[in-house]
Order: sequence, then C-alpha cells, then structure tokens
Amino acid sequence: MTLKLTEVIQCLKQGGFFREMIKQESYSYHVSSVAERIVFESISYNSKEVDENTLFFVKGATFKAEYLNQAIEENGLKFYVSETPFDVAAMGIIVTDIRKAMAVLSRAFYQFPNEKLKIIAFTGTKGKTTAAYFTKNILAEATGQKTAMISTMNTTLDGLNYFKSALTTPESLDLFRMMDEAIKNGMTHLVMEVSSQAYKLDRVYGLNVDVGVFLNISPDHIGPLEHPNFEDYFYCKRQLLHHSEAIVLNHETDYFNLLVEETIELGKPYYVYSDKTESADFFYQSRGFDFSLTSKENGAISNSSGEYKIQLTGDFNAGNAVSAIIAATLVGANGSDAKRGVEHTTVPGRMEILRAENGAKILVDYAHNKISLEVLLTEVKRHLKGKLVVLIGAPGNKGENRRRDFGVVLSDMVDEAILTMDDPNSEDPMDIAKEIQGSITSDIPVSIELNREEAIRLGISKLTSSEDVLVLAGKGADLYQIIDGVKTPYIGDYEVARKWT
Repeated sequence: MTLKLTEVIQCLKQGGFFREMIKQESYSYHVSSVAERIVFESISYNSKEVDENTLFFVKGATFKAEYLNQAIEENGLKFYVSETPFDVAAMGIIVTDIRKAMAVLSRAFYQFPNEKLKIIAFTGTKGKTTAAYFTKNILAEATGQKTAMISTMNTTLDGLNYFKSALTTPESLDLFRMMDEAIKNGMTHLVMEVSSQAYKLDRVYGLNVDVGVFLNISPDHIGPLEHPNFEDYFYCKRQLLHHSEAIVLNHETDYFNLLVEETIELGKPYYVYSDKTESADFFYQSRGFDFSLTSKENGAISNSSGEYKIQLTGDFNAGNAVSAIIAATLVGANGSDAKRGVEHTTVPGRMEILRAENGAKILVDYAHNKISLEVLLTEVKRHLKGKLVVLIGAPGNKGENRRRDFGVVLSDMVDEAILTMDDPNSEDPMDIAKEIQGSITSDIPVSIELNREEAIRLGISKLTSSEDVLVLAGKGADLYQIIDGVKTPYIGDYEVARKWT
C-alpha cells in the first residue's frame, strides 16, 4: 500500500480539512515543491512505529512534542499530520480536524476496503456482542467461513482465528487496516460492533454500512471521560441510522418511535422485530432454549419463518438472534443458514455455567451495566428456587453512573451481594465498592472483597443449597484487570470458579 503526497492533499481538500503545509519557521510552504516526488509506504499514529516513509498522525490530548522529535531524530520521520504545527525538522500537514483527517486518509491508503465488503454493524447499550456472534455464525454458513468480525470480546479477520479486541470499535486507521487484511484473507463479509464512542471520536467517520442494527438504548457511558449526558450518548448511537443502507430496529427499545421517525426522514428501508407486537415485520416467541419466528414476506429478505434452537437461553438472547437473522438475510443468507448458525452459536463470557460441589449453579456473564444486569437477573430469577448471590464491581475512570445503578439493581433483585474489583484503573477500588454499597437501599447482606479471586471463592462458599445461584458479573471472558492504565493478567472468572468447584 502506498499513498502519494499529492493524494494526501487532494483527500484533505475534498474533505475540507486541509489548512496548510509548514516546516519549522517557514509559515507558508509550497505544496507543489515537494508533493510530486513524495510517496508514503506506511501510516501510523504511534510515534514508535515510524520511519522516513511513514505519514504520522499527531492525535491525543496527552501527545508531547518530545515524541515527535524522537521519531524524527531516531527513525527519520519526515512528515506529520496535526491540528497544531510543531517547531521540528519535519514537514507538517496542518488540518482542521485530526481524527477526521486520519479516517479519510486511512481509508484512501488501504484503497477503500469498506467498499469491497458487505458490512453489518450493531449498536445498542446491550447485546451487541451476542448479536454479532449470531450474525457471524449465520454468515459463516452462508459464505463458507468468509466472514470477519470485529467485536468487544474477540476479533477474527480470517473467519477462524480470534484475538482479543483492544476497543469495541478500533481507531479508524486500525479499522481500515483490519478490513484490508480481511479482504486479503478472502473475506467477503464483515460483522462489527459500533460503540457510541466510535461516533463521538470519529473512529468510523465516513464509513457507510450495508445494514445497521439498533438493538436498544438506556443510560450508560455517561461521565467526564465519555458522554456528558444521555442526550449526547443517544445522539452518537443514532448516527448509525445515518450511515446505513438498511436499518433493523427492535420494537421494544426505549424511544422506538423516535428511531422510526428519524429513519423515515432519512428515507431508509427498515425492518422491525418484536416479541410483543404480532404486526411487526418479524415476530418471535421465546421458549427458553428455542424460539419461533414469523416473518412477513418481503422482497429484500428470504423467508426466515420457522422454529429455531438456541444455546443461550432468555428472551433477550432470542431477540439478539432474530436481529442477526434479519441482518444476515439482508446480505445474502437464507433460512437454512440462519437455523444452523443460530443453533451453533456460543459467546465467550456470556451465560457460561458451572456447578458447585453441591449442585448449585455458578453463572459467568459480561453484564456490565444496569440494563444488561437487570435482564440477566430477571432471566435467572425465572427459574430460581434458592438464594441469588451476585458478585460485581464497576470500572474506574468511566461510566460512574453504573455504580449507583448497580446498587439499585442489587437492592431490588438479589439476596446477597459481594462487591469486588473490576478494572479500577487509576481509582481506588475500595472507593468504587463503597459507592455501590452506598446505593444499596435494602437490607441484603453485602461483603466487600477487592481481590476478585478471593471474592469468587467467598461467593461459592455462600452456596449452601443445590438450588442457589451465584452470578459472577462484569468481566465475562476478560483475561485482565486494568490497574493504573495497565492490563494486568487475570485467569478469568470461569477459571477461578472452576478452581473452587
């Protein structure tokens, strides 16, 4: 892959982001004097991963001029893109918006890979990962394993081998690089999750998808480092509607009417699924580990009506599966593909079950906000005959509203709570635990054990009957704890629980 400097300037001008080119004290540097002979062979926003043929993007509030100087002096960097000029021995391409500039130039550098893939994108407060796994498995049946996936839990660029994702939605440069790699691996389809932060921080700027799925919305990710309020969070989520060729909507989500109105105003085709409104385009009825689906005849979608088996119990998981069926059939899957794909889907860290020595259930799940925890516990309580114990923590430096929310849910739904560590980052985990405890209004027993492994051992010790259930919430299949900004290795809730059973 290469990109000429002339192409860089052209892309930036077309996007309206180009300001000027400067070098040290020369305020106005003529583009024509250098542009024709400069070709970039790589692009990067990591100052440690550059050479003389790299186009480097200066981004991030914590970026320091010394990083740029080091890249120039030690690695021979000659060109950088920035909103702010630096007094350095390299040429600066000054832009009005570095994140948008990085997105358009990354897309051009990797030769517009998004146009070579059928892309399905999911957004919502909960269910994105599960729905993405369902869709990936359906399309794997339809395409013969030619479907890539970018997910909160895991990413695959060849349809078979998975690696841990750093972000729900990668930075734009990484996203287009991954798409290019997927194409080189023979992939024809891509399933991805799109977070609210992806739109707020322009990680998906200029990216249009074939199908956008809006699962649900409830307050989350609200805090000084994320969204200042729910309006901003919801606005960012709704940007998926503007960048999708077709849209799938959950009839039962909050603000459904607003979403429909906005979709109609955009003139986009849309498809609605529901388990309560039989007149919806897709009506389903869940029965634990199977569900029935009735779909209206529609020229854009092959018939997907019928009976489905599912390994993930619960009405909400049936809903995730239905959203996946609609999305996958919109890009070429059929009913048979959907039935096989849904039946074979499991998700790491989602409703994984172990048994204690006395037969009590231990449930590991990624539920990490109010609505996902409520939905999970509601499903558990449908079959509960004994005591419900929940182990949970809350992350540091983000989503501060979760702490109060968890206290409310614990007050209303559990018999006993254990508060522990869950990615405290730079905050004191004890302070986080006490915030959750302070929001518990019922008289349930509450224990605080910050060592998560010991907390799990404590939770298992409280399972005194074979009818009891312990829910290990929040981390799912995560194999680390974020402490002071560093991912510290952790064997995972499932493996910890397995040690004590």
